[in-house]
Amino acid sequence: MLTLTCPYCGVAAEETELHPGGESHLKRFGPGSSDTDFEAYLFARKNPKGVHFERWRHLYGCGKWFLAARDTATLQVFGTYRAQTPTPPAEIVAAIQAARPHWQPDWDTSPPRNAEGDSAPGLGDDPAPNPTPARDSFA
Repeated sequence: MLTLTCPYCGVAAEETELHPGGESHLKRFGPGSSDTDFEAYLFARKNPKGVHFERWRHLYGCGKWFLAARDTATLQVFGTYRAQTPTPPAEIVAAIQAARPHWQPDWDTSPPRNAEGDSAPGLGDDPAPNPTPARDSFA
């Protein structure tokens, strides 16, 4: 059985307590984008046999969305991290590379730059944070 640790509340939850949300770190396209980009956003998914990054919701716990890195063939979990993280943390990438020496990330690891060339987190092509509010964020 798949067991993931929620990075918010720290509970190690079995998959029956969680709800899967599909592939993580997608570049979102909406109104104003090309039909090709919007179609790719809606329907194109990697679905690899091996290392995969996914969204999960701690449904019967804190209710928050988080991200997990795992192997789809062996169910080995490399780690979990908060949903607002634009790319997997370095310690998770290191854990994956320790277990799978030939695996390489398929994203740009350099920080985004603004028009002046300065490092500007949040201005690149990274996906937006999960738009679903957590249960405890309602006033």
